[in-house]
Amino acid sequence: MNVSDDTAVLEQLANDDSFLELLLSLITNPSYPGADGIAMLLSNMAKHDSIPEKLLRLKRDKPKPEWNVSNSENAMDQLMDLFVKGSEKTLNKQADFDYLSYLFADITRHAEGRKHFVEAQEYDNVIPLTKLIVFTEHKSLIRRKGVASTIKNALFDIQSHPTLISESEVNILPYLLLPLMGSEEYPDEESLDMPSEVQLLPPDKERESDKSIVSTHLESIMLLTTTREVRDTLREKQVYPIIREVHLALEDDTVRDVCERLVNVLKREEADDSTQGAARVEEDDQIVDLA
Repeated sequence: MNVSDDTAVLEQLANDDSFLELLLSLITNPSYPGADGIAMLLSNMAKHDSIPEKLLRLKRDKPKPEWNVSNSENAMDQLMDLFVKGSEKTLNKQADFDYLSYLFADITRHAEGRKHFVEAQEYDNVIPLTKLIVFTEHKSLIRRKGVASTIKNALFDIQSHPTLISESEVNILPYLLLPLMGSEEYPDEESLDMPSEVQLLPPDKERESDKSIVSTHLESIMLLTTTREVRDTLREKQVYPIIREVHLALEDDTVRDVCERLVNVLKREEADDSTQGAARVEEDDQIVDLA
């Protein structure tokens, strides 16, 4: 159901507001058997720049209370509730809504979309990204890939980095590091300063198997190095040893290239002016556009 390759069809669908409302009415109905197909279609339609803008602003009727889908009239809140509540087919027995993560990734290609995901929403006073980061080690490859891409795109909102890295707020770092880690052991002088969530991992802990996702998480950490404040936090949290082990474990040119760039930033001596690091991040990293 990939309409993004046919620009004429994509243009027609993107400009049909009644069709978009039909899709939303179907996907929020827990009895509809084709909800995952709708999620895939919405993610394809979001290649058209007007769709993210519409979804971010669209208000519609709330789903029926007995469906237990969402209490919000905002389309984005409803889609996020579907993605979180329905991840194990608990809302719709025939849908897991994994492809909504691809939709979120496309929405965060735009500045307004990034702002939505890194700011607390009036609906529940929760930053949407906190609802996504818990899925970085989910069993579904589609969900992991879409979430990783959404996180990376959201991190282009540099002003939000202090909030995202703060342990008392989003606390994003452990969720980026855990997929990068396997069963390797670290000496106490390294491990004791790591985030508590990544300490004392089980001996059967497996590293993310998809190298493109590994690269995306590494690039997300690279984006976090844009400011001196967060670079210092990454050093304090012993991110370098984890990157070192990824570099040793994975024989992949793309992964190793990002690892080496990260090491260069984390191990270098800081100058008084931190703009050099920011320029490097902007040059080397790009918004993720999932096919």
